[in-house]
Amino acid sequence: MTKKNIYNSCGNFILSSLLLPLVVISSFLYLQTAYGDDTQNQNQFNTVKDRLIKDGFSVEDIGKIYSNPKVSPELKGVSLFFVHSESKLNYDQFLSDKSINSALAYLKNHEAELDNAESIYGVDKTVITAIMLVETRLGTYLGNRAVINILSTMSSLSESSQRERLWNFLSDQQRIARDKFDKKVDSKSAWAYQELKSLLKYSTREGIDPVEIQGSYAGAMGIAQFMPSNALTLAKDGDLDGKVNLFNHVDAMHSIANYLKHHGWQPDVDREQARKVLYKYNHSNVYVDTLLKISDRLKG
Repeated sequence: MTKKNIYNSCGNFILSSLLLPLVVISSFLYLQTAYGDDTQNQNQFNTVKDRLIKDGFSVEDIGKIYSNPKVSPELKGVSLFFVHSESKLNYDQFLSDKSINSALAYLKNHEAELDNAESIYGVDKTVITAIMLVETRLGTYLGNRAVINILSTMSSLSESSQRERLWNFLSDQQRIARDKFDKKVDSKSAWAYQELKSLLKYSTREGIDPVEIQGSYAGAMGIAQFMPSNALTLAKDGDLDGKVNLFNHVDAMHSIANYLKHHGWQPDVDREQARKVLYKYNHSNVYVDTLLKISDRLKG
């Protein structure tokens, strides 16, 4: 090899050596921009993971769940807790002829299953149907947010740094007074952590990957929109297949009926008592009024 070729080879080697790290760094920055900083996302849940392990969940299980790239902060969903207002929801939409007709068709198509649930729990099948209509439009709208992301993000707000992260994420229009924000965060983060533990227990019991469970921005899931704590304690295996699956219509019917019975529903319940029981499902008078109106119309 000539001296010139040697110099060229050395020069190319040195140039390649210098460019390679730049290519790697550029690729990393591109991926970080395109997909978000996974390290930062995972670190947000470090305290939550430590708490779960301290409360008895295995290091292996928690590590596996939170190393899944699908598990990440859900600030957009959590922010809705600070703009949501029951009084602003349009419940009249569920009383339209179109909605009532779809509920009547549902009653007819699932007559045997609803009659069975009514017989076992003593809960009027029109009330069961009314709840399913309002909660998920009879199972056609179930929510598309990862429940574990909602509950983990909300749980992490017990840390001041994560609380500030949410505060800075909110627009001026979304923000409430800071003292009210802090008070609400304190309450919601403590509540969410208990729901997160219930989610992991429920998914373990039923053999479900918790990462794949989707629901509302509040963490409610399935056709009945049960929170994980209710799924763990009050949901029922209506079709007797050995699994409690809230995305199954029959399981959802029986779970709703069992929930209402648990909170005091009786076959001969009067209007006032019915109101009190239904209020347990959703603490909104407008919600309760809507359910009873739907029930009345379904009875003809």
